[in-house]
Amino acid sequence: MNYVSNAGIFLIQTLFGLYAMVVMLRLLLQLVRADFYNPISQFLVKATSLPLRPLRRFIPGYAGIDFAAVVLLLILKLVEITLISLFLEPPLAIGGALALAVIELLKLLVNVYIFGIIIMAVLSWVSPGTYNPVAALLHQLTEPVLRPFRRLLPPMAGLDLTPLIALVALWLVMLLLISPLRDSVCGLSLFNYTYCSARLL
Repeated sequence: MNYVSNAGIFLIQTLFGLYAMVVMLRLLLQLVRADFYNPISQFLVKATSLPLRPLRRFIPGYAGIDFAAVVLLLILKLVEITLISLFLEPPLAIGGALALAVIELLKLLVNVYIFGIIIMAVLSWVSPGTYNPVAALLHQLTEPVLRPFRRLLPPMAGLDLTPLIALVALWLVMLLLISPLRDSVCGLSLFNYTYCSARLL
């Protein structure tokens, strides 16, 4: 790939990746029933309402899950993969695009919790005991993941090791589940070798 192709792929990944992150955060915050009036929540709602509004006419939610947001995430990843394929020779085969999109969304999901836990831990050290809208929202988001680990290992001498253990578990999920799935899909010869070897899943 030449420099123009690399720049184009970087731009596509950045733009679609950032918006997919916004949609993913809205979906997860809805699942945990986070504070709707938090300014961060309000921003996420306003940033995603335009594409979600028409999708909700045909795709209803169920059991608290906003399936319109799930479909929007799949659409974003499929469009991203398709646009990136235009820069590759030969272009990506279409057959496994959906499988790759699902894998990338799983990676995004795990990354949301990894970075969410890290940011929450840093904020708790920098400004403990003070209200911060970001910290409040991150607490609501990560608590369902941290709660099972907290039951296994309660705080000892005032030190909560739960975030560290949760991070280790999430990295194991990345290494033992998501990476093998990615390698399996790429091994099916459904994709351009350059894409599979260079793409940071």
